[in-house]
Amino acid sequence: MLLVYTHKITPRLTYTFKHICKRILGIDVGFTSKVEDFIAHNSLKMSYTKQPLSNEIFVKTNELLFEQGLSDVDINVQDWEDTKGFFPTGERSQLPYDIFAATFYLISRYEEYLPQVRDDYGRFMASESLAKKNGFLDQPVVDIWAYKFKTVLQERFPEFQFPVRTYKIEPIIDVPTAFHFKQKGFLRTVGGSFSDLVRFRFRDLYQRLSVLFGFKRDPYDTFKWIINRQKKSPFKFKVFFLIGAYSTYDKNISITKKKFVSLIKSVGDYCTVGLKASFFALDNMKILKSEKQKMEAVTNLDLIAVRNSFSKLNLPKTYRNLLELEIMEDYTMGYVNELGFRAGTCTPFQFYDLDYEVQTPLRVHPYHMMDYALLKHNSQLDRTEHLERFIEKIKAVNGTFTPVFHNYSFGNHIRWKGFRKLFNLILESAND
Repeated sequence: MLLVYTHKITPRLTYTFKHICKRILGIDVGFTSKVEDFIAHNSLKMSYTKQPLSNEIFVKTNELLFEQGLSDVDINVQDWEDTKGFFPTGERSQLPYDIFAATFYLISRYEEYLPQVRDDYGRFMASESLAKKNGFLDQPVVDIWAYKFKTVLQERFPEFQFPVRTYKIEPIIDVPTAFHFKQKGFLRTVGGSFSDLVRFRFRDLYQRLSVLFGFKRDPYDTFKWIINRQKKSPFKFKVFFLIGAYSTYDKNISITKKKFVSLIKSVGDYCTVGLKASFFALDNMKILKSEKQKMEAVTNLDLIAVRNSFSKLNLPKTYRNLLELEIMEDYTMGYVNELGFRAGTCTPFQFYDLDYEVQTPLRVHPYHMMDYALLKHNSQLDRTEHLERFIEKIKAVNGTFTPVFHNYSFGNHIRWKGFRKLFNLILESAND
């Protein structure tokens, strides 16, 4: 066990050290404010204060982990070997930056509580983030910092055997619309056909009629392929179905359709099924509760995981609503159009409520890539190269790669050509 001596043990401090030590490095961590207990400890130990006690491993503190509430945090990001760092510590510290305060700033999503410009959907934008502005969005800096800390510990305690974690994949399949043409109901089908006709989209009309009359498979119905890939993969896919009411933002088919219910059940036989919360459920507890109950009625299981429509998060309200409904896992933390690490880490973490200053039971699984982010690269070769370089950064810290694909991105539309190969590349990356 690593024993940390500090002048004040706070919820922020214990939360941050547990993420770095327990979740990333795999070692237990304890805390003390008593010098005699620190001296008596005969294994890993360090001090996290303003001044070192003697010649122990010492990291000079930034005040962030000892404050309460929000304040105007002064951040100056600087180069640190192959990465970036902020909150400098001075010469006597074994680390040039207070990685613990910096980690807390990133994984608590401190900046998302502050006033900022949001996009048309009310989402926090990558362009507004500290990581994007300072060129480290594409690095899992928290995990990189943790491994730098591990190196310091190994040099001082060479006899200690650190656990070794392995690179993992946590694939997400997002299903905002299960079928493109099928099961839409009479009015939506007639309206869609008429729209194709008056806009001279004869190819779309032909495809629609071919699907409806059973001559072709619905272009969004890729679930047989998804299930076959799941059967061959050791990593459990998580498939999030939208079952909310039809609206301006959400246009899936009705959960009252027997074939839709049957589809969810069949996918659930092989994959983990979660709820894609509708756009209006994000700010309405009554709607969210109703969708949770409907999904549980279909699966006959307690709902564990949720992913929000349009990847929208309103912190802390969104996560408090999940906690109130006893939903303990979220898969919304990421950016739609950017490959990168919104929370600076490729390791799942607990949600810390900055208003109440408490670590909660809600586990946040940040995603690092959505299929849309790869569309900005025009060629398949370019997409493949960018994806491979990105994967290597996660493998370097033995982290968890969580990509998001949609059921329709495995279809045969020209826009998504080659995305099955990209998905397979991700699955195969664990074997390299």
